[in-house]
Amino acid sequence: MSESPSQARERRIVVLISGSGTNLQALIDAQNTPALPSTRISLVLSNRKAAYGLTRATQANPPIPTAYLGLQPYLKANPGKTRDDYDVEVARVVVKEEPDLVVLAGWMHIVGNGFLDVVNGDRPFDGEKRIQKPIPVINLHPALPGAFDGAHAIERAYEAFQKGEIKHSGVMVHRVVREVDRGEPVLVREVEILPGEPIEAFEERLHQVEWKIVVEGTAKVLNEIAPVLSVS
Repeated sequence: MSESPSQARERRIVVLISGSGTNLQALIDAQNTPALPSTRISLVLSNRKAAYGLTRATQANPPIPTAYLGLQPYLKANPGKTRDDYDVEVARVVVKEEPDLVVLAGWMHIVGNGFLDVVNGDRPFDGEKRIQKPIPVINLHPALPGAFDGAHAIERAYEAFQKGEIKHSGVMVHRVVREVDRGEPVLVREVEILPGEPIEAFEERLHQVEWKIVVEGTAKVLNEIAPVLSVS
């Protein structure tokens, strides 16, 4: 009984992080399990050198390659370059891995047009070289679609609940587009806020949902673009 070419092919993802990497850890634990079959994280890229997620990657079994590219060090080392040039450079690092999917898992840097133009194949990344097939990008965001876009979403949702403005919050995985946190949702989960609970308790329950949905959202998109076929 032989494997089909589609099943034998390993699916590659690149994960972008900025912090402790708990969402990355969920992906590390899920790769090559029934949750993410035939899938390998080929690179973890951080824009912060001290991000513990980089340590999580190097301590994985087998170790996952890592890269660091910070905005301010890049601009300092390349006088005359801009934030857009930095975004293109981040995309260049990503596309060299030839991933099937890019996952933003706590990437605290707004993805600029330079990045999206490269991964969509609209802009060269090496001389005149462009990617031939757009690489989808998804992001994990701790809020419901259309609510609390951008930074500090958890704190803003908790405050809104205390004021009686909302009854619950949530988490979503969405496709990344030019408008911040406005891409098409891939998966959405509501998270209840309990009356009287401290923000730390709400945040912990929300993170538990994040760790599940980041894996499920990654699997859903991968299965759309690079399905693993069963053995015939």
